[in-house]
Amino acid sequence: MVDDRNRPLYMIGVAAELAGVHPQTLRIYEQKGLVSPQRTSGNTRMYSQADIERLALINELTSEGINLAGVIRILDLQGRLEERDGELDDLHKRVRRLADRVHELETRAQVTALVTRGTTAIRRLP
Repeated sequence: MVDDRNRPLYMIGVAAELAGVHPQTLRIYEQKGLVSPQRTSGNTRMYSQADIERLALINELTSEGINLAGVIRILDLQGRLEERDGELDDLHKRVRRLADRVHELETRAQVTALVTRGTTAIRRLP
């Protein structure tokens, strides 16, 4: 299922207006790989809220004087950072599961040791 941020909602004219750029600018951004709108069966570009947010970031960066090559590099690095954050979250979850398992095994070993001692003590009774 597509989450709400990635649901295609806006045709190019509306997306351009929301992003504060000309529709031709969106076509150029698409050619350069800065944005990848989804397409309808009729090949109409459809932009999501995530696309609009990305376009806002692109506008912010270009208004600060960063050229499109720099924007592409920044967006690539941002994507890599988000991937690493996801990997790190997955590793933290795995460490927590392993720590829980270790605790469970330690507890089981302690119980087994107590039972063994108790059984041994009972056997020694006259």
